[in-house]
Amino acid sequence: MQQHKKEKHRIKNVNWLRAAVLGANDGIVSTASLVLGVVATHPSHSSVVLTAVAGLVGGSMSMATGEYVSVSSQSDTEQAAIDEERRELKEDDKGEHRELAAIYVRRGLDLVLARQVADQLMARDALDAHAHDELGISDISVAKPLQAAMASACSFAAGAALPLVMVAITPVRLMAPSVASAALLALGVLGGLAASTGGARLLPGILRVTFWSALAMAVTFAIGSMVATLTS
Repeated sequence: MQQHKKEKHRIKNVNWLRAAVLGANDGIVSTASLVLGVVATHPSHSSVVLTAVAGLVGGSMSMATGEYVSVSSQSDTEQAAIDEERRELKEDDKGEHRELAAIYVRRGLDLVLARQVADQLMARDALDAHAHDELGISDISVAKPLQAAMASACSFAAGAALPLVMVAITPVRLMAPSVASAALLALGVLGGLAASTGGARLLPGILRVTFWSALAMAVTFAIGSMVATLTS
């Protein structure tokens, strides 16, 4: 008997990849921009190190909190929709069957086959069939707040660690070019990794993240220089 080949689609990586890459990018860009803005005011080395540490810790907590609240809201919405679907199945099972069959007709099945498919899927797990095909909720897309929060916090900290290390080992006079260069290089690698993992084109992913990140760091440095000039 021929073995059925189990396919692995990259779309399954989207949820964790989004949180991880977003967190790492934010960690690098936010902390590097913060450091550059402070460096523009000509501070002491210890002040810049303290700024980088504060950026790492505060940013990680902020990312975790924001991601948890956001994904929890999504999870609550999904659960409310599933609960409503459960009630509808109890109150009007035949109507829900017709609704499911109509979905399959719109997807290209003839009415007889659509009713047969709806029969078999609802006999197996009616709620799961409606959640998947009517509501669009599946194991791939289901919201996982704690997982998203942990991924965001850890990836932000990992990204922010790069500017922190550069700050720790670089003299203040060389800090701006070294932090900016290291950050942009790492961001380019992350952009390429994200594009590769998701099956997208490499170059657009790399250019997109490096361009906007360079702009963010340049603007922050310029504002820091302006503030230093006005307050001196």
